[in-house]
Amino acid sequence: MAKKSLTIRKKTIFDGVFAKYFLKFLFTWWFKLSGWKLCKNVPEGAGVTIAAPHTSNWDFFYALGAAIQQDVKIYFSIKDSICRVPLLGTWLMYLGAIPIDRSEQGTGQVQQIKDFINSQKLQRVFFLFTPEGTRGTVPKWKTGFYHVAQGCGLPIFLAKVDYLSKESGVFHSFTLTGNKDDDIKAMQASYESIQGKYPLDQYPPYTGRMPNLSEAEAKIITALYSIKGVATEMEITAKAKLGELSTNMLDFLIAKGMLEKVPSSQVNAEPSYQLTFAGKGCCLHLSTSV
Repeated sequence: MAKKSLTIRKKTIFDGVFAKYFLKFLFTWWFKLSGWKLCKNVPEGAGVTIAAPHTSNWDFFYALGAAIQQDVKIYFSIKDSICRVPLLGTWLMYLGAIPIDRSEQGTGQVQQIKDFINSQKLQRVFFLFTPEGTRGTVPKWKTGFYHVAQGCGLPIFLAKVDYLSKESGVFHSFTLTGNKDDDIKAMQASYESIQGKYPLDQYPPYTGRMPNLSEAEAKIITALYSIKGVATEMEITAKAKLGELSTNMLDFLIAKGMLEKVPSSQVNAEPSYQLTFAGKGCCLHLSTSV
């Protein structure tokens, strides 16, 4: 007899009175007493959410606390076989597990999520992934989340648990460009300035806080990100809507590793500039959505 296929549970712990009232009250007071705060701009609708850096089991509780306080519903992937374990499986499905059956007859992760999205109106539903895949040190990210977002036509929400600033939640909604390598590098660069509980274990490596930027410097980075390529000083000035753009300001951003000057093959050509990946990552913190 063929086993019954498991699909995403529509009603989970996040829909009940227990989460909406008791857990929200509990986490609100816990964050207040411990000095933690929430990322302010919560994206609406559905999105593939990556949570990094992941170096401690405490990450889950701070992420869960942020989600419950901001009325976010979380789903996460897990093996189909675990969801079939009596009691444990039922409890995991109630917590928001997405049962993944790797057999030929099984419904794939992308299809399950697409079917789920099409079956109901979604408000703040996050399909959660930890790209490091483990709490220990890793040499690279697992990028399955990117393929899921691409296959489902969803944005990628960048979430953090920052133990230095004591801030938890989603800080940016990333729209895929189609260039996977560049997208991944830009996302990773945005996590280099976020400190996990154990910074030596996180990937990408922690490089310290973002440099302090003036309003004009932030506008330059945002403008160059939206240009998505190389621009002259005049083009940057116009795009950033700045009346004046000093060379010293550009030199400062170059010295900080945010910008780089692009060599020109033409003699006496006006200098051009582009964002480094560090600059792209910085932009993801400056703007909730670009």
